[in-house]
Amino acid sequence: MLKLMRAPHKYVQGENALNEFYDIVKDMGTSFLFICSKSGEKACRPKIEKSCAGKDVTLRFEVFGGVSSVGEIEKMRKIIRDENIDVVAGIGGGSAIDTAKPAAYYEGRKVISIPTVCATDAPCTGLSVLYENDHTFKEYIFYPNNPDAVIVDSSIICQAPVRFLVSGMGDALGTYFEARMCEKAKAPSLENGGITRSAMALCRLCYETLLAHGERAKAAVELKLLTPDVEAIIEANTYLSGVGADNGGLATAHSVYNGFTALKELTAMHGEAVAFGTLVQLILEGAGRDEFLTVMDFCQKVGLPITLAEMGVADPERVMLAAEKACIAGESIHNMIGDVTPAQLFDAILAADKLGSEFAGKK
Repeated sequence: MLKLMRAPHKYVQGENALNEFYDIVKDMGTSFLFICSKSGEKACRPKIEKSCAGKDVTLRFEVFGGVSSVGEIEKMRKIIRDENIDVVAGIGGGSAIDTAKPAAYYEGRKVISIPTVCATDAPCTGLSVLYENDHTFKEYIFYPNNPDAVIVDSSIICQAPVRFLVSGMGDALGTYFEARMCEKAKAPSLENGGITRSAMALCRLCYETLLAHGERAKAAVELKLLTPDVEAIIEANTYLSGVGADNGGLATAHSVYNGFTALKELTAMHGEAVAFGTLVQLILEGAGRDEFLTVMDFCQKVGLPITLAEMGVADPERVMLAAEKACIAGESIHNMIGDVTPAQLFDAILAADKLGSEFAGKK
C-alpha cells in the first residue's frame, strides 16, 4: 500500500480572519454561495460583505435545514446550477460544512470551510458525514480533494458556547489513538493509503496540544476570551485533528459515536461521544493503566463524558443496539487488530462506564 498525505490547499486562522475574506479567496471565483446555519450567517455575513464591498463579486447566503442530508444537498445543488455559482462555502458547524462539500463536489465547484464553532474536525477533512432524514448516521462521502480553503476566525469561535469547543476536543482526542491503531493494524487511512510519519506526527501533536492547553482554553472561552491557549485548541480541533484523521484513519472511537446515533435518548454531541468511544477503544486494545487514566482525567477536567449517564443513556440493554450498529460492515471499528464483535464492544462500553463512575466518585 502506497503512503500518501493530503490537506486543505489553504488554511487561515486568526483574530478577525474574515475581515480578509476577499483577499484570501479572490483567485477562486466571482460568485459565491454561502450555506449557513442561522447563527453562522449572523456572525459572518457582515464581515464577509464588508470585505467584498466594491469588488466584482456576487454573494448568495442560504440558511440550510440543520442536517447534512440528501434533501439539503440536492436543494443546494439546484441553486449552484441555477445561479452558475463558482465557489461554495459552508458557514457554521460540521453539518453546514458537510452540506457544502458534497454540493460543491457533485457540481464541480470549489469549496471553502468557514467554521463558527470548533465542535468537530469537519472543516479540513476530505469527507462528509451524511445523515438520514431522521438524523441517524447514514454513511461517509469521500472526495478526491480536501477543501480549497479553510478560514477560521478565532474571534467568532471564542464567542460560541464553550460546549462546542469542548466537544471539538473530544473529537480531536480520538485522532491520535485511532491513527495509532490503524498504523499498528496496517489499515488504510481515510484517504485509502498508507499512513505517513508526517500524519502520525500531526496526530501526536494534536493529543499533546489537548493535554497542554485544553483546560486553560476552556476557562478562557467560558469568559469569551481569546488567548494563546484558545488559538492552540482551535488549531488542534480543526487542522491537526482534521488532517490527522484524514491521513491517519479511524477505529473504534468514531464507530461508537455512529452506533450511539441509533439511540434517541442520546444527548451527547458528536465529539462528546467520540471521547467516550476513545476510552472504550483503549479498553479493547488493552492500553496501559497510566495512559487510560490520563485520558479519563483529561476528559473529566474539560467536561467530556466518562459515563453513559453523562450521554443521556440510562438503560444498559439499549447499549447493545448501539454496539450492533457500530459494528456493521464498513464501520471503522473493523480497523482494530483482531476485529471487534458487537458482544465485545458491548462489554467494553459497560466496562468504560463502570470505570468512569468509579473515577468520578474518587474526585
